[in-house]
Amino acid sequence: MAGSLNKAILIGRLGRDPEMRYTPSGQPVANFSIATDETYTGKDGQKVEKTEWHRIVVWGKQAEFCGNYLSKGRLVYIEGKIETRKWTDKDGVEKYTTEIKADRVQGLDSRQPEGGYAQAPQYQQRPQAAPQQGGGGNAGYDDDMGPAFPSEASGMDDAPF
Repeated sequence: MAGSLNKAILIGRLGRDPEMRYTPSGQPVANFSIATDETYTGKDGQKVEKTEWHRIVVWGKQAEFCGNYLSKGRLVYIEGKIETRKWTDKDGVEKYTTEIKADRVQGLDSRQPEGGYAQAPQYQQRPQAAPQQGGGGNAGYDDDMGPAFPSEASGMDDAPF
């Protein structure tokens, strides 16, 4: 459809260290979540704080950057697109996961031994060839997020990564 756009830009803090995995063909993939916060005044005049969690998946060299340089609590800039995928859990129940497929990740802060901050390097992910289908069993599955490799989910044989 001409004229449509799927673009997500987030700045938030990692909720846990990135989880690194590799497809059977050796392509790196990192999964993690970030929190974004919002504060506003409710109708009753009380301050309301709201935290939204976002699931992030990163492929290729960008995933390696995440695994090597990012950790829980780091402030990061994420740019990518929103994707919802369907997958079947180990009990045969169909589930859906919505995540940000990041094509740009940049660390915005980095604790240095002296206590200061420095900007981490930035890498731009290039389109990758499609990974090969994974093996059977529960390998690569996280009950909360679905399969670690989207191509392992049912009906994802033609995933564009």
